[in-house]
Amino acid sequence: MRTTMPKARTLVRPSPRKRGPRPASPLRKNERSTSGGLEAAALYRLMTWLSPAYPVGAFSYSSGLEWAVEAGDISDGETLRHWLEAMLSQGAGLSDGIFFSAAHRAVAGGDDPALIGTAELAAALVPTRERYLETTTLGRAFIEVTRAAWPCPALTRLRELWPGPVAYPVAVGTACAGHAIALAPALHAFLTAVMANWVSAGMRLIPLGHTDGQRVLKALEPQVARTAQRALAAQLDDVGSATFRADLASIRHETQYTRLFRS
Repeated sequence: MRTTMPKARTLVRPSPRKRGPRPASPLRKNERSTSGGLEAAALYRLMTWLSPAYPVGAFSYSSGLEWAVEAGDISDGETLRHWLEAMLSQGAGLSDGIFFSAAHRAVAGGDDPALIGTAELAAALVPTRERYLETTTLGRAFIEVTRAAWPCPALTRLRELWPGPVAYPVAVGTACAGHAIALAPALHAFLTAVMANWVSAGMRLIPLGHTDGQRVLKALEPQVARTAQRALAAQLDDVGSATFRADLASIRHETQYTRLFRS
């Protein structure tokens, strides 16, 4: 008796589609190289220039926080948040944002007298010796590194027009305009980096854990956005400060006995 074996089933079915490389999936709107008008190259440069790894030495300055911690004004995440919110919205943060905007607009508009006036005023209106040391040292380092690695005519022009000390926001604002990085996102990124550096200093001084430090940063996110909007709408005549305790902290830090930071 002959036994008929059933035919083996094909395990792999032929695809009805033609063989070959699959077409690339279309990018969604939020996956493209631009986000809110910010090109991929601009985003790359902003993240590089404002990264803690950029060699300007921002990690060595606390803007008076060191004295405030020793004096007991800052003792935990909540007191740090309140202090930094005031510094950002009523003190150095808003003023630096206004100088950043003015420098960016002067460069973008080719207004040399406005750029000179902004650079001069930003250096002249620093309230304390240590804050002056901080902003001009960071400004000088930023210009030197950026001219060497990311050169642009705007930075060279700034040094030709203004041979004096350059404040940090003026230096960064000039570079952003020189590289055609839009003002609004550049300013927001700058203020975010300033806030992150302050929080980092507070974390080391209190001390504060990494998670608590991130909670402080998150809580200050709306204030950073509001301060950026105020700085965009302001003029140089609006520069001013009402953070007297923060200015006093910077003055007292000059004679503080034990110090980790330069300001």
